[in-house]
Amino acid sequence: MKLHAVCVGQAEKLPGKSYKTGIFKTPVTGRVLIDAEGIVGDAICNRKHHGGVDQAIYLEGLETLAWWGETLGKPLAPGTFGENLVIEGLDNRDVDVGDRFIIGDVVLEATSARIPCATFTARMSDPTFAKRYTAAARPGIYCRVVSGGSVGAGDEMSFQRFEGAKVTIAETMATFGKRLDETTRQRFLAAPIHYKLRRELERA
Repeated sequence: MKLHAVCVGQAEKLPGKSYKTGIFKTPVTGRVLIDAEGIVGDAICNRKHHGGVDQAIYLEGLETLAWWGETLGKPLAPGTFGENLVIEGLDNRDVDVGDRFIIGDVVLEATSARIPCATFTARMSDPTFAKRYTAAARPGIYCRVVSGGSVGAGDEMSFQRFEGAKVTIAETMATFGKRLDETTRQRFLAAPIHYKLRRELERA
């Protein structure tokens, strides 16, 4: 695997909207610093739903973005979905909660799926896109930063499987907002899931 692109955003307004968003991200050259909150200098405008230690980095597999390009009939530039990192050699469907991406000193651990929202739909200029994204079952991946450091496009990386309870990233999107049976709930809790999801499941 290789780090295909590193994308950073600035606060911008969506057409027809009054609020600003950091979803517009573009590839950068050179190296960037990743700390516990994500890429230093990357805009996060709505911290109620975005950012935070368990979704500090949002990554997409290059194979998944290529699939979307074919599906939508147009190539997708890195950063189109608001992702921070694009990973060459990765299909999002192959990632489980707890899997780790290692780029030099940087260690990222998958925590949950990106859930499509109104901002994402507006960004794609398609009122049906949230439904299409959910139905495709190839969600982007949120990660916590286990170990920070600097990264740059072209860096080699390794992928380390989580050896515990198996919860696919796609499964965390498919079950979002739904009540889980007890066996599934315990399986989710046995994995290093996003702290907000853990809190909800512990209350159930």
